Amino acid sequence: MPSVPAVIPGFEYRRVPVAEGVALHTAVGGAGSPVVLLHGFPQTHLMWRHVAADLAADHTVICPDLRGYGGSDKPAEDGDPEVYAKRTMAADVVALARALGHERFALAGHDRGALVAFRAGLDHPAAVTHLACLDVLPTLDMWDAMRGTSAAVGFHLYLMAQPPGLPERMIAASADAFFGHFLDVWASGPGVFPPDVRAAYLDACRAAVPSIVADYRASAGIDVDHDRADREAGRRLGMPVSVLPQDWGAVLGFDAAALWRAWAPDLRHGTLTAGHFMAEEAPAEVAGALRDLLKR
Repeated sequence: MPSVPAVIPGFEYRRVPVAEGVALHTAVGGAGSPVVLLHGFPQTHLMWRHVAADLAADHTVICPDLRGYGGSDKPAEDGDPEVYAKRTMAADVVALARALGHERFALAGHDRGALVAFRAGLDHPAAVTHLACLDVLPTLDMWDAMRGTSAAVGFHLYLMAQPPGLPERMIAASADAFFGHFLDVWASGPGVFPPDVRAAYLDACRAAVPSIVADYRASAGIDVDHDRADREAGRRLGMPVSVLPQDWGAVLGFDAAALWRAWAPDLRHGTLTAGHFMAEEAPAEVAGALRDLLKR
């Protein structure tokens, strides 16, 4: 199998300061109206390599590693839940776009990146023109949906929600097995990740255990608080929103479209026939869905 570099071919790489002591490792390519793509777990910006190359034909495509992941800075949590709150990570994304000259931009996220994108849409509605969230539920709804034995698919959520110390030690002791488990079981089948890409993901995760755990810990605490406050205040996403999930509702017994519609009046919700890593498993379909969103 040919070697795959841990970069998106044809894209320029920059380190862009977005907050005090935090710069994001970012790939930028193409020209035209800006689209920011946020990666999920256990990946880096590299997960967008196929979709980004497609969109770069007529858009400026911006693919950062989130704070705490990949080549971006990884500030210590040090007991402060704000450090990896999705509100903080969303502010990073808005600051990144502005630093690159874009006050308004379309935003798509997968998995963890989709949670950051969701928060950016709520907190920065003047900046986010269109929003796409791939294979995730909003944090508050996710915790409500996870129940009974079917919730075992999300065991990692409960592990990384524990106080600092134990989860970091457990995961670091067998990092490749832990992160590799998700690359294996969440894919639609073998061969989704070329060896060099898989190695790049595992290398990045191995080097980021404390910050990845802190990101997940925030989603069991401060992120829930932020979502609940917005729900109680009646805040909703005013921009066109597309949600592309697998049919997790069939497994966990919830109506994902209804959950999302409560947040997004202008919603298009449609499942993809792919595994969790849909941007790598079905990139043409994902790129097409994003292009359809940008026309709305």
